[in-house]
Amino acid sequence: MKLGYKRLIAVIIIFLLTTPILVWIADKIWPLPDPEPQIATIVTAQDGTPLWRFADKEGVWRYHVKLADVSPEYLEALITYEDRWFYQHPGVNPMAILRAAWQDLSSGRIVSGGSTLSMQVARLIDPHSRTLGGKIKQLWRTLQLEWYYSKDEILEIYLNRAPFGGTLEGIGAASWAYLGKSPADLSAGEATLMAVLPQAPSRLRPDRYPERAQAARDKVLDRLAEYQIWPQEKVDEIKEEQVLLAPRQTPQLAPLLARRMYNEKREPVITTTIDINIQRQLEDIANQWKYQLADKTSLAILVVDHTDMSVKGYVGSADFNDNSRFGHVDMISAWRSPGSTLKPFIYALALDEGLIHAESLLQDVPRRFDNYRPGNFDSDFNGAVSASEALSRSLNLPAVQLIEVYGAKKFAAKLRHNHLEMRFPYGSEPNLALILGGTATRMDELVSAFSALARQGKTAPLRFKPEQIIENRVLMSQGSAWIVRRILAGEARPRPDSAISPVVPLAWKTGTSYGYRDAWSIGVNARYTIGVWVGRPDGTPVAGQFGFATAVPIMNQVNNLLTGYFYQNKQRPPTDLRPNSVTAATICWPTGKALPKEDSNCRVSRRSWILDNTIPPTLLNDSQEGILGINEKIWLDDEGKRTGPNCPNAELKDIALWPIALEAWLPEKERRAKRLPPISETCPPIKEDIIPLFISGIRAGDLLRPLPGETNLEITVSTQGGSGMQWWFLNGEQIGKTENGETFSYLLEKRGKYQLSVLDLSGQTDMVNFIFR
Repeated sequence: MKLGYKRLIAVIIIFLLTTPILVWIADKIWPLPDPEPQIATIVTAQDGTPLWRFADKEGVWRYHVKLADVSPEYLEALITYEDRWFYQHPGVNPMAILRAAWQDLSSGRIVSGGSTLSMQVARLIDPHSRTLGGKIKQLWRTLQLEWYYSKDEILEIYLNRAPFGGTLEGIGAASWAYLGKSPADLSAGEATLMAVLPQAPSRLRPDRYPERAQAARDKVLDRLAEYQIWPQEKVDEIKEEQVLLAPRQTPQLAPLLARRMYNEKREPVITTTIDINIQRQLEDIANQWKYQLADKTSLAILVVDHTDMSVKGYVGSADFNDNSRFGHVDMISAWRSPGSTLKPFIYALALDEGLIHAESLLQDVPRRFDNYRPGNFDSDFNGAVSASEALSRSLNLPAVQLIEVYGAKKFAAKLRHNHLEMRFPYGSEPNLALILGGTATRMDELVSAFSALARQGKTAPLRFKPEQIIENRVLMSQGSAWIVRRILAGEARPRPDSAISPVVPLAWKTGTSYGYRDAWSIGVNARYTIGVWVGRPDGTPVAGQFGFATAVPIMNQVNNLLTGYFYQNKQRPPTDLRPNSVTAATICWPTGKALPKEDSNCRVSRRSWILDNTIPPTLLNDSQEGILGINEKIWLDDEGKRTGPNCPNAELKDIALWPIALEAWLPEKERRAKRLPPISETCPPIKEDIIPLFISGIRAGDLLRPLPGETNLEITVSTQGGSGMQWWFLNGEQIGKTENGETFSYLLEKRGKYQLSVLDLSGQTDMVNFIFR
């Protein structure tokens, strides 16, 4: 007897010693599978609303949640119904297994199961057969789960792995798909319904079988009342609620943003800065406009809250599902010609460089740069224009005049430093055409740059996720940003501070690329920066499609939406007060400087915003050097006639003359011939002792025809009289220069009426009109 007792003790000791070793070996041989499922990504708005989902390799989609993200009533219903002793048992509940076995045997059918939540999780992460071997495998996985994970962690695995029918897994996905809300916002009735669905997700689908789902829900409610988890009154009240759900919902918002975020980093949940209400309304606007656009035309809309650079709305195409419009192409991140949308930046930088002030005299006249001959959108020229007018009307030649002086490479480098990349054809460098759209940019970076107008001159990359930080860089000064924004908002002329609204109205700029391929409108209101693009993603021209006609109406609709949304939420709009560096001054044309109004050289008086109390003189084109500048020094006698410096009583005087290229657009009284005093007969200036200037080679009224078989005609002309350098103009555009009567040839390529004029160094001109047929 004693020997048997000792053997029993020995067996027990051996068992106690070897069991941990055997368990450790078994754990190494049959390790617990990773309870984390394959990554199925959900992209959400800032409030957690799903925008788009990316299923895992098996086509299943989930919305990963933590315990804190789920309604406490759901957890109560789940644990009470599925595993009341979850937090007490070691993973297996012997009493529940015995009870289930007795109920099944006594009734002759399966009445209930004895699986705990831990055992259900074990089955989810490592499915098994319903054989005895399968059950043993399940028990082993359950014990491993309990060893490696806490109870809360096991419960969280269940929340994200529980089957809810079809391709849905987890309470997060089920709550949004069936109820359109976060699992944190479930009502008590919805919580009990969601708790029972994994029992038989296909048979109990509430959108297909509401009666079955309601009966199952009521069963959970009875259990909650039986165990006094919820009071009977609450249970009875919930039972009166009918289970009537709409068909399962699939998140289908901001697909191109979701794809962009998914490609950057694949995580179970990607939370963006998108405002779900703004996004829905933007997609509605895009859908409405789609039917008003030409075939195969798409559009893109981007809305950014420039107070924190967060993206609030992202519509990358007119319709993601419309292949005829290239709906899968994201035009917000596509490289396209910006048209004229870069012009505000050259004006702001020119202000900072001291090249201009807001009312500086610029020249909208024909010019040629080797083989490059820019023109205006309306094919017309305006002569003398102010900087503010040139920018607000988007005139091309004044912008070219500014970038010629500022430097195209310097301009491109400044924008690149501020996160606005540009692409040029292989082997080419930034040139004057850059300011008119001769490059490629992206809408997201362009909108980021425009935000500087509302952010005291600072730019920052767009924030797509809440955790992204703001990385500011200075593109322009606070003062130049304020001036340019006011110009684009239609408030260019100075007024007293009391008359200036601190809340800037919508400031906007359009753009149209060569061949009508891209129509742009970028707007900045008190809080948001709006980008709109319209065109064909394949780059095919669309005749008649340009920024003002196509993109501006969409931008205005978006702006009205945002303004209304802003005030509906009772938010106070940000203000943009005049910086101390910006003051007002009265300046005069053509000098651009401040002069007394009674000064004869003040031909036109204008009020202008100036920066840092600096009033730069009128900017001349590089090609105008040597063609009689603005300030001409002359000697006058007692009668006010031009004379030589050595003549009696000669007095030196400055006279302000308009840049010579503006002559054709000036009133008669402002032209050089009228502005310069008459020549003294008794003591004329030496340089005026010249023969009158005449054009030779073509006579006024000539009708010219090409030689037989030719389409073009080369004309050869020269001058008689005059002196020094001579400049030739055809229909107001400078086409060449000669010296001391040299002959000049020019090839006419188009039929029509022409005006040929010549100007010499002394200011004499001659002009002939002819026709080429």
